[in-house]
Amino acid sequence: MATNDLLSREVSHPGSTRRDLEYTVDGALMRGHVVEPASTPEGATAVLVLPDAYGAGEDMLAVADRLTALGHPVLVADVWGERAEPTSPEEFGPMIGGLAGDRETWLARVRAARAQLDEQPETAGRPVCLLGFCFGGSGALEYLRTGGDADGVVSVHGGLDLLADDWSAHGSASVLLCTGEEDPMATAAQREALTGSLEDAGLDWQLHVYSDTVHAFTSPRAAAHPHPGVTAYSARATERSWAALTQLLAELDA
Repeated sequence: MATNDLLSREVSHPGSTRRDLEYTVDGALMRGHVVEPASTPEGATAVLVLPDAYGAGEDMLAVADRLTALGHPVLVADVWGERAEPTSPEEFGPMIGGLAGDRETWLARVRAARAQLDEQPETAGRPVCLLGFCFGGSGALEYLRTGGDADGVVSVHGGLDLLADDWSAHGSASVLLCTGEEDPMATAAQREALTGSLEDAGLDWQLHVYSDTVHAFTSPRAAAHPHPGVTAYSARATERSWAALTQLLAELDA
């Protein structure tokens, strides 16, 4: 299985530990992962990873590994349930459509994962950052839009086309948006609408737009996509988004 190249470096750090975390949401079993650094600095931000469409598998564990190498405890959430790992757009497309069409269930699963951070000894009492990729980026932004509690919210090639536009009940967080200039799921008009909403809400925000870049740019899986004008891997955009992420996390550390 391919690993997520955004965080494929520095994944070996002796002493870190992983454990499964099971919890239920409206009767559905969620199976996430808690990943603890060998040493966690005082005040280090805890990161809730909301996976891309492929689910809470090895790609997202690679994300957690690189974050823990920097001292951040991580919870990789399960949004699909039963830790499902769809393998193709034909499989995950209906799953995305199902949750996007049932926003109450979608957000209940994001909120439940966020609540788990306050219950785990590795992450409780720390600043919190939601880090979402693709569909997970949409979920992180929707969580904030509907009043979610976090210190930081990061969307990496999130689908802005899935967002609702009422920010009247928003939470408070520093927001980082990393997106491709040619992403059909995050068009210039959609980016402008979102940043306008963030501005009106009085939130601190950054928008990083990468030229010649489309959707899913951090995932090597995108290289095999039959429509490269929709999704494609970009090493340059990947490293730029990583640099922006680590800068925000440094700012959030207490």
